[in-house]
Amino acid sequence: MVLVSDQQPGETGEPTVPDDVWEQFARDSERDIRASAPKEPSARARMVTERLRLQDEREAEQAARRSTWKKKGARPAAQPEGWRTGPARSETDERAARRRKVWAILGVPLAVAVAVVAMKPSLLPDDLFGGSAASASAGPELPAETAAPTAPPSAASSRTPTRERPFAGSPAERWADGAAAIIVPKATPVGALTKEQVATALRDAKNLLVGANLDPATLRGERPAAAIAVLDPQQPRMADDVDRMLRAPDEKHDPVTLFSRFDPHEVRLVGHVVKARGRMTFKEGKNGSVAIHADYTFVYPVSPADGNADEVTRTIVRRVLDVAFLDPRKYRVTPGKVTISYYTQEIGNSACDVHDGFLHPQFDSAAPAGATPTGPAIDPYDRSHDLSNSPEKGCGTLSRT
Repeated sequence: MVLVSDQQPGETGEPTVPDDVWEQFARDSERDIRASAPKEPSARARMVTERLRLQDEREAEQAARRSTWKKKGARPAAQPEGWRTGPARSETDERAARRRKVWAILGVPLAVAVAVVAMKPSLLPDDLFGGSAASASAGPELPAETAAPTAPPSAASSRTPTRERPFAGSPAERWADGAAAIIVPKATPVGALTKEQVATALRDAKNLLVGANLDPATLRGERPAAAIAVLDPQQPRMADDVDRMLRAPDEKHDPVTLFSRFDPHEVRLVGHVVKARGRMTFKEGKNGSVAIHADYTFVYPVSPADGNADEVTRTIVRRVLDVAFLDPRKYRVTPGKVTISYYTQEIGNSACDVHDGFLHPQFDSAAPAGATPTGPAIDPYDRSHDLSNSPEKGCGTLSRT
């Protein structure tokens, strides 16, 4: 490149530029021009440029909307810090510090409590986890009794019964509840009776046991209507004897020989559960009848109606009952009803020689009622001896309740 001035050298009087200087100047100028010339941007550069441009456009739109909201008196919803990225680091650190502080406060007492319970589990409350430690130690419910036991039940724990656990310390704690304990055997034809007739007889025998020993009205001392309804009204003397027992009880006509009854002015049943255990069998009787034998023990938890309502004791009643279902084609009987051929009982924890038609449990907080026991000590939970053939024992003492 050649640079020419408007003035001639001769006119300015300045010396002319040497050739080597002009050549250096030309090379430097050409290099600078090439460096400053615009270049085609790379693909990455173009992407970054486009993103920045779009971001600028969005920010401009948001600014315009904020201006509009401000004019209209509205405000956009504020987003919390870290709404995209999670809590800020300072917030996370603060939460972690709080957790460490809480564990530092709870850690030592909790460790001490765990150590104490490990050394003495009895300190746990009985109803922790929906149950009780004592219930768990009592074991699962016993299977149904299918034969006469060969020995009395082993000694249970020495726990005192309470309103929450009225069977604590008793073998009955593992017995079935109420009517569920009275299991009717599978019916088969007997003599001249069909399978259906035997099934009816077994069902009525259970209804008699339930009505006489478990029905709430009977236990409250009312007339045992449910039990009486099962009995054959044509059985000689039975209907009259029952009416006589209930109307004017005495030593020879005491309804507790057939029915479990408590004086509601004296005691209250604790809870709604009566424990029971026993068995029912049947065989062919005379003249083609079916003879049903039942042997059951019932355990009643009670507390005083007046005085210390938290005091709990138990009355235990074992009943042996033989009933017959006669063929209506051969006998003058009421179809579907049963007749009682034999009954006896063994009563534990009731006042001696009191024959007013009620059971009278003895409480530790009350003075003994009735006559002083004179007979031998008995275990009311012992079902191993044959009650039907036992001699009269009179009024004895109890080894446990």
